[in-house]
Amino acid sequence: MLPAEPAQAADCPDPTPEQTAAKAAPATSKADLDADIDLSMDSLDATQESLWHLNGNVGIKQGDRQLKTTDATFDPESQDFQTDHPVEYTDPSMRVEGKSAQFNPAGTAAFEDAQFELHAQGARGEAQRIAVNTDGELSLKEVRYTTCPLGQEDWLFRASDIDIDRGTGIGTGRRVRLDFKGVPILYTPFISFPVGVERKSGILFPTFGTSSSSGTAVGVPWYWNIAPNYDATLLPTYYSRRGPRLDTEFRYLNSSGHGEVTADYLPDDMRFGGSRNLVRWVDQSDFSDHWRLNVDAANVSDTRWFEDFGLGPEATSITYIDRIANLSYLSNGWFASMRTQNFQTIDTTIADLDRPYTLLPQIAVHASMPEQPYGLTFAMDGEFSNFERDEGATGMRLDVEPQVRMPLRAAGIYLEPAASWRYTAYDLKDPGPGEDPHATRSLPILSLDGGMTFERPSGSRGQRLQTLEPRFMYLYVPYHNQDDIHQFDTDAADLNLVQLFRTNRYVGADRVSDANQVSIGVTSRLLDADTGQQFIAATIGQAFYFKEPRVTLPGEALTDRQTSDVIAELDLRAYRNWNIRMGLQWDPADSRAERSDVHFQYQPSPERVVNVGYRFRRDSVEQVDGSVAWPVSKKWSAYARMVYSLEDDTALDQFAGVEYRACCWRLRAVARRYVRTRDGATDDSFLLQLELNGLSSVGVGADAFLERSIQGYSLRPASSSYP
Repeated sequence: MLPAEPAQAADCPDPTPEQTAAKAAPATSKADLDADIDLSMDSLDATQESLWHLNGNVGIKQGDRQLKTTDATFDPESQDFQTDHPVEYTDPSMRVEGKSAQFNPAGTAAFEDAQFELHAQGARGEAQRIAVNTDGELSLKEVRYTTCPLGQEDWLFRASDIDIDRGTGIGTGRRVRLDFKGVPILYTPFISFPVGVERKSGILFPTFGTSSSSGTAVGVPWYWNIAPNYDATLLPTYYSRRGPRLDTEFRYLNSSGHGEVTADYLPDDMRFGGSRNLVRWVDQSDFSDHWRLNVDAANVSDTRWFEDFGLGPEATSITYIDRIANLSYLSNGWFASMRTQNFQTIDTTIADLDRPYTLLPQIAVHASMPEQPYGLTFAMDGEFSNFERDEGATGMRLDVEPQVRMPLRAAGIYLEPAASWRYTAYDLKDPGPGEDPHATRSLPILSLDGGMTFERPSGSRGQRLQTLEPRFMYLYVPYHNQDDIHQFDTDAADLNLVQLFRTNRYVGADRVSDANQVSIGVTSRLLDADTGQQFIAATIGQAFYFKEPRVTLPGEALTDRQTSDVIAELDLRAYRNWNIRMGLQWDPADSRAERSDVHFQYQPSPERVVNVGYRFRRDSVEQVDGSVAWPVSKKWSAYARMVYSLEDDTALDQFAGVEYRACCWRLRAVARRYVRTRDGATDDSFLLQLELNGLSSVGVGADAFLERSIQGYSLRPASSSYP
């Protein structure tokens, strides 16, 4: 378990110099144990039993270890010091005051009826007995433990025994009770908690929450530190409306890579009426400097899993689960990959003939050979794919495109003519009506891409740089009738500034659009003259057709137009705490917007952020999205978000929450309502998280939810300034 981030409020005491220094200091260094002992006392008496009586004010110093008391006894043979008088002990990481003590220069000590402070952890407490061994480990009996400052014991550990390993930063307690504001909120016979950032097996603090679909949920995680490169977390949870659930996560790190396996299982979901599960495996293995294997595969037991447990409207839009394994090879000038891919369909309303194909396999090759004779660059893209599916046509496709380019560059200008030849061949089984089972397509692609960059100083002192960057690309692709070619994985790409300068308006190899056109765009930027940091960029572009494209996909209508839609973008970053992104696709023929995105963000600090956004897709989406995270006082912060569909006249996701910060704890509460099913059913949930400094969090992880939901928001210790 990892410790929670500090949650220091404005009126909390600053860390002491001892606490600051102790964060980098070992509990007891070897140099301290090997150092000579310096003794000071008012007088000394020796007895016949070979004991020394150190009288008056006694001081024992060994390196950075120091003990002060009165009237101590020293045994020269065992090297033990003992006193029955009040004692004060300090070393770089702790301070102890007790009514009596035993001390040995070898590194052991014991204190009775003691008060202690752990500087690095900002923790303190009381114990009936404290024992320190030579490894710096503490054993405490009948303990009170907290990280709150004196006079503010808002939370308190009470335990019969606590062992603290200051070297590993882990504490373990037995018969532990956790009090918050004087009220017991947790009891456990055994618990493991952090006093640092190291990993250790043990029971973690419980999680709990509520939702209208699953009811009250209570879980008790258990972390298993299997080895330095392996660990696992098991989270048994009980839902009042569904029954028990077990979530597991196994992580591994080896010489070739890393990965994790997660498995969530409900043996008998009372609302669903049966067992349910979700399994996922993610892996990246680097076998050498050239070979890499990536795996991302998942399987879910039923189509309603993400609606019931996805916790957000994004989950209701999941239509497929992707399962992919990709083996790739990379070297100078060459990239090759072999991929297998399969999809589990979640949205069963999708017709069988509209579901994606399985790739068994797809082999792709890309080669680039620059700086050839006459400054030429040779390149080649190739792909072989085998498509399988239960319904409809299946088969193989070969697609090869060799290319030659001549990059011509000078200061502020470039020109790049290019020519390629694209050949595609098919071998189909069970082709559809009008489809050629052995179709081929062969055609040239010619382009001329060029641009210029003009610069001028800007600002009263020339501290900024303004650019004007026009670009054009002429593209010619002859028409080839492709109506008899089957559509495996090809679709029309969304028009944007990148697509405006591509050589094909389709994504996928089943269609190559004919073209006789020129694309023109211009970008202007405002930069910092010294660092090159971009403040603002504005771009506008459009394609002009000398001949209208004739190639279409099945069901796609031909357009009789001389120009494409106009694409415009504006990007303003970090200008006086403002970030603005705007995008527009404008149809000049009908004088209307086809797509638009607008996002405003004001962020004077990581904990203060306001977002307002608008998203529009004609005939499909029109949404506004607003979110805010803002400290409203020294100790209080407020959070809120709403995603509203103007098309459906309903809120898709909305929440509001507050946070209270004290010196040694935070409390976050978030109430949420969101659309959880495709038919519009909503779910209400409540997240409550109590974060105890230097310990952990109790409740649902509201902090991670807020950072994920409010763009730009980052949790960190609260500053002392407030509006």
